[in-house]
Amino acid sequence: MRQVWRVVVLLALSGLSLQLYFAGRIALMSVLDPQSTTFQRSEFSRLLRTEGRVAWAQQWVPGEAISDHLRRAVIASEDANFADHGGVEWEALENAWRKNSAAKARAERRQAEALARHQRAVERARKRGRPEPPPPNLNPAAHRVIGGSTITQQLAKNLFLSSERNFLRKGQEFAITFMLEAFLSKDRILNIYLNNVEWGEGVFGAQAASRHYFGVDAARLAPRQAARLAVMLPAPKRFEKNPGSNYVRGRAGTIAARMGAVELP
Repeated sequence: MRQVWRVVVLLALSGLSLQLYFAGRIALMSVLDPQSTTFQRSEFSRLLRTEGRVAWAQQWVPGEAISDHLRRAVIASEDANFADHGGVEWEALENAWRKNSAAKARAERRQAEALARHQRAVERARKRGRPEPPPPNLNPAAHRVIGGSTITQQLAKNLFLSSERNFLRKGQEFAITFMLEAFLSKDRILNIYLNNVEWGEGVFGAQAASRHYFGVDAARLAPRQAARLAVMLPAPKRFEKNPGSNYVRGRAGTIAARMGAVELP
């Protein structure tokens, strides 16, 4: 029994040490700009492994060198209540969980129906002495996952965590989110986010994205340009292939119309 308690105490101390490490790193971010994030390092390794080279664009700029149009557009698109919440929007998370559960149930129902149709087709083929039809192409994750994360939560994930999904990682995300809100101002959180978020394959931060897509500095972005960049954030690698698509332009118009009501931190 004593050995069990030793293990428990060691695990507790290890967990506490990890949280103190995160807290120390975050506290330093109030005065020091983070040079890279866990997500960026992961992407760098992936590109080096798959492409054999890395085309990388990122340049840290101070908050005043990022257009207020972009700041408003990103808040309007990603986290409308950013200035007011404490890091987590519990109602948004609950709504996202409910919608994702319903979407998963629909996908599983469609897959079950496809399997039943295939089984009937196989039985008919056997009776008639014909070749069996190929099985249906099933993808268990073939439904769109709706996110409910705030800007602070997205920053917590990018800074320190892996992309895996489990309850332990989600709990750590919440802990880091609350540390960010405790140690940093909203303005600082937004600046770190905008300087590190992905906007395409090897394109990170507002300055690199502004130069890459529009050939201007982040400080000179026009409202519609800022809105188009904000549209890309949920899936930058997908939208990068066609940044002028009808969807991007239409969604950008919706975001541009909301930007005037956004409260900046």
